[in-house]
Amino acid sequence: MKKLFLFAAALVFFVTASGPAKAQTTMTWTVDGSQREAIVFAPARTFIPIKHPLIFAFHGHGGNMSGTALQMHLETLWPEAIVVYPQGLISPRFTDPPGNESGWQYEANQVRGNVGNRDLHFFDAMLATMKQAYRVDEWRIYSTGFSSGGVFSYLLWAERGRTIAAIGEVAGQLWPSEHLTEPRAALLIAGSQDTTDPFAEQVRSMNDALQADHTIDLSLPCGQYCSFFPSTTLSPVKTFIHPDGHVYPPWAPEEIVKFFKTHRL
Repeated sequence: MKKLFLFAAALVFFVTASGPAKAQTTMTWTVDGSQREAIVFAPARTFIPIKHPLIFAFHGHGGNMSGTALQMHLETLWPEAIVVYPQGLISPRFTDPPGNESGWQYEANQVRGNVGNRDLHFFDAMLATMKQAYRVDEWRIYSTGFSSGGVFSYLLWAERGRTIAAIGEVAGQLWPSEHLTEPRAALLIAGSQDTTDPFAEQVRSMNDALQADHTIDLSLPCGQYCSFFPSTTLSPVKTFIHPDGHVYPPWAPEEIVKFFKTHRL
């Protein structure tokens, strides 16, 4: 990986509806020769040395960091957390073969589009910076995302499983070339009418997660659309299968944050 350069701009302080002032910062990196950026929300510094959870939230294919920050608003649901909304690069995908829109790599060493590991390296660079800039609780680092961002969250579980405490993905899938080896708590949301990331592939990925997390052969109802699968490794899987298509449900952020709060490495 080439040398990383970092600077921060557009520092803004605001008060959340349910918590203390938070700083919104746009940070940039140069990773593998490309400029990358992310919006970062962080709690205001205090004299008390409190460590904070860290959430990475990835947009869908064709999305962007600003729209995802508005849609997910995770920093308002968990004011104590540091929340990072990264921006993807133009990227090929099976729904966009030429690669005309922004997205994320879906497998390690991706050949298609000459992508390689640019987004895994970007994650590594962001994580290193967050640890340098803030008091990060290394036992509570999470990834969430929609569609292509959900695929990338699965990829982080597969390739950076020793770092991630849990994932919360919506309408994504684990790419068939990837394998989950570390048991990690997972909240997985899918629409039964999804044809963009085919529902059958999402179900396959859910089954891979159940196996990786050593869940017992028991499904417990946990609300509308919800099933909970206990785990012998204390890394349960919680699924929501709703009747819609390829959408990000408005209730997803609250469910994801609630799940993250109860799981750590």
